[in-house]
Amino acid sequence: MDERVRNILEQSTTKTSKIQQLLLLGLTRREIADLVTRGNCGFVYNVYKKMLERGTFVSCQAGQVSVPVLDYSFTRRFGVEIEAYNCTQEKLLHELREAGIRVAIEGYTHRTTEHWKLVTDSSLSGNDTFELVSPILAGEAGLKELETVCWVLDLCDVKVNDSCGFHVHMDAANFNMETWKNLALTYKHLEPVIDSFMPGSRRNNQYCQSLHGISDTAIREASTITDLQCVFNNRRYYKLNLEAYSRHRTVEFRQHSGTTNYTKMEKWIRFLNGLVTFASAASLPERTNLESLPFLGEKEKLFFKLRTKKLAG
Repeated sequence: MDERVRNILEQSTTKTSKIQQLLLLGLTRREIADLVTRGNCGFVYNVYKKMLERGTFVSCQAGQVSVPVLDYSFTRRFGVEIEAYNCTQEKLLHELREAGIRVAIEGYTHRTTEHWKLVTDSSLSGNDTFELVSPILAGEAGLKELETVCWVLDLCDVKVNDSCGFHVHMDAANFNMETWKNLALTYKHLEPVIDSFMPGSRRNNQYCQSLHGISDTAIREASTITDLQCVFNNRRYYKLNLEAYSRHRTVEFRQHSGTTNYTKMEKWIRFLNGLVTFASAASLPERTNLESLPFLGEKEKLFFKLRTKKLAG
């Protein structure tokens, strides 16, 4: 038996979740029924039909499924918050504008703007602390703008420490409840994998708390985004922040460590794009490892493997 199939069958998750994952692997409905539901093809067909209606994949010959139509190309709208220190806001403002970046100093504010903004954050330590918040960016063009910002941060000798984080918002305006629940479950189940390529300061602290204590059952039983926010105790200081939806129509990922390194930012943003895209179709189970992540290519897997080794060394 294929190792990926065996891993799915051994998961402590629902039959529906197993069926979704096996369909995405390309198994036929008959094969899945024999493996999961003791030959109950009707159960499998109902799961298949719902996924088909959502556009997860297209059907081939009777009883078969084609390769999943999950487009992982990066076109999603997103935003970032870069926490750092060691540069005055005035100097950074000047250099960013010189590089063609629209930016303003705005003090303490959570309002969304059409330009980058330099704001204060009392949680940061160090000299000349600041938080640099992007406007709404989009896809590859947004990444290029972020790269330019990182060049300027390097020019200004901006630094980060354990008090700093790199937060990413992903557009969630079109999420349905299945996507929300799949995303919450998948992030919780992948938390040990993600922790392995994050420094110790980002594995559990008061500003990016673990999802370990949140119930899978409570997530699955939520019928509205408000219900799901209640499962997260209506708090934003989790690694996965659902409260951001109420204010910005986004989901915020708070776990990444502070950085001015564009490669680290870009790889994490693409990781999250893949995570969200996959959540539109299914959730990943507990004990999923890095090697079996369906939304990462071999190059991306190597990047995170090497980060894991470096942090473990």
